[in-house]
Formats: sequence, C-alpha cells, structure tokens
Amino acid sequence: MSPTLHNFLFERHGLDAKYEVWPTQPEELEAFVSRVREEKIQGVSVTIPHKQAVMKHLDGMSFRAKSVGAVNTLFWEDGQLFGENTDVTGLIAPLRALQKQPETALVLGAGGAARAAVAGLNELEIESVFIANRTRSKAETIAHDLAARVVDWEKRQTTTPDLIINTTPLGMAGDMQDMTPWPGEFPSGCVVYDIVYNPLRTRLLREAEQSGCLIIEGLEMFLQQGLAQFRLWTGQEPDPDTARELLRSALG
Repeated sequence: MSPTLHNFLFERHGLDAKYEVWPTQPEELEAFVSRVREEKIQGVSVTIPHKQAVMKHLDGMSFRAKSVGAVNTLFWEDGQLFGENTDVTGLIAPLRALQKQPETALVLGAGGAARAAVAGLNELEIESVFIANRTRSKAETIAHDLAARVVDWEKRQTTTPDLIINTTPLGMAGDMQDMTPWPGEFPSGCVVYDIVYNPLRTRLLREAEQSGCLIIEGLEMFLQQGLAQFRLWTGQEPDPDTARELLRSALG
C-alpha cells in the first residue's frame, strides 16, 4: 500500500516525485545504498529483511532508530544520509490519542514490529510492558534490550493488561485470516490493537469489539508511519483524513 499512499500524497501536494518498489536481495543492499547516494534519491522505505542490515551503510541515525535497532526510513539531512524508524511513530500515534493511557501492556510477537511496539510503549512511559512469543528466546532478547518483561506464550491469557498489541501475522488475509493470537475472553475494559491491516477488521478485533473492548485497527499504524515518512522527505504536512479515506477505499 505504500506506493498507493505516497504517490497520492505527491500528486496532492503538487510534487514532482514518484514512489517505486525496488526489490533488493541482501547481497545487493550495499550497491543499492550507493545508488541512493549517487542519484540523490530523496527518500527510501526499508522493509524486511534489510531494516537492521542497512544501518551500517548510513551516515547517522535518530535516537529512536538506534534504540529500536532497526531503520525503516532513509532521508537526507545536511547532505548526509540518515535512518529513522517511523514504525514507532506510527504505532504510538493512535495510543497518544486515547483519553486514558494504559498502565500495563502486552505485546504479542517478537519480530521487528514487536520491537518497535515495545520501544513506543517505553516512549509513552507505560508502567509495565510485557512481551509473549512462541519462541521465548526471541521475546527475551527484546525484553533485555528494551526493559520489558517476558510472559510464556502459553500463559499470555493469564495476564490482565490494559492494552494488548498483536504484532504477529495471525489474522492476516490468506491462510491465517481465521486465526487469532487471543482465543477466548478479554480482560475487562482493555484496549486491543492489531497492527495487521488486511483485512481491516481481523478476527482478533471483531471478537474484542464484541467483548466491549476499545479496538484500534492496524491501518492507523500504517497510515501514521507513512505520513511521518512523507514529512521527513518533503517537509510538508499531509492531511491524515484524506489519506485514511484513500487507504480504506483501496483495501475495500
């Protein structure tokens, strides 16, 4: 969805720019960054599996990118190529808008998005952050790096967090669409946030809403991280409502 979002924003703001997809194998990454420098490509989104590997090829990184240990955005600053992590920005944007900030949070999964989630929750100064993953050692790595606590995957539903964030692919369109990382009852009054945005309403979100929980769709994280990228690349402020409507329409 990134080309859809950014090309729409470029056109809307009257910018002579185009957002394209450049499939890049790991062994091609160094040459690609050299191309970015030579051609002065104004901005780059970085996806799996390059979010950590790209860091050694940059002139500098934001404090946020360093703390997360991953970069998803390249941009120019004073002639130098810098890295940022707007996944964190995008993830916490809808949480900042909550009337009451949660005191406890449970992150499900232990990939790059989980790392961004824990870092974002730390930015929000959430009192207690827990992480659960099928492979406990991966959760332990993130917990060690970012001061969280680990819960065994099998015991995740014995916790009663104010906020549950799903960063696993369970519920994503395709073979996993009918799956959920939280079968059964939800803690009373909790907020449930699924970063999966296709489909817009995952099984997790549908069941959480039926249980009376406040839900946050993954589309909001995707939108906000993309808007943050656009600001870095152009210095302009995009209209989130128009962009959100575009994405919802594109996703049907």
